[in-house]
Amino acid sequence: MSSSDNADIASGWLGFGADCGLLMAEAAIVAPLRIMRIASGGAPARAEAWRMVAEKVEAQLALAEALATGSFGVRPDRIARGAVRHYLGYVRANRRRLLGARGASARD
Repeated sequence: MSSSDNADIASGWLGFGADCGLLMAEAAIVAPLRIMRIASGGAPARAEAWRMVAEKVEAQLALAEALATGSFGVRPDRIARGAVRHYLGYVRANRRRLLGARGASARD
C-alpha cells in the first residue's frame, strides 16, 4: 500500500468523523423539535409519531439496499461514511421540515 493510499484512507476516516459530528448536531436539533410536536398531542402529534416510525423503516430498508448493492464501495471507511451520510440526509430533511424557513441554511 502506497503512502497516497494510506493518506486517502486516513482522509476517509477523518471525513467519517466529521460526518458523525454533523449527524450528532443535526439530531440534537431534530429530537427536541419532534418531542415537542408529539408532546403537544392531538392529530399533529399522531401524524408525527407515525411519520417518525415510517421514516425509520424507510431509511433502514434504503440503507440495507445500498449496502447490499455496494453503493458505498468496498472500503470500510467509505461504507461507514456512506451509512452516516445516508442517515444525515433524513435528519437534515426533518430539521428543514420542522423548522420551516428558519431550518434552511446556505449550506443545505
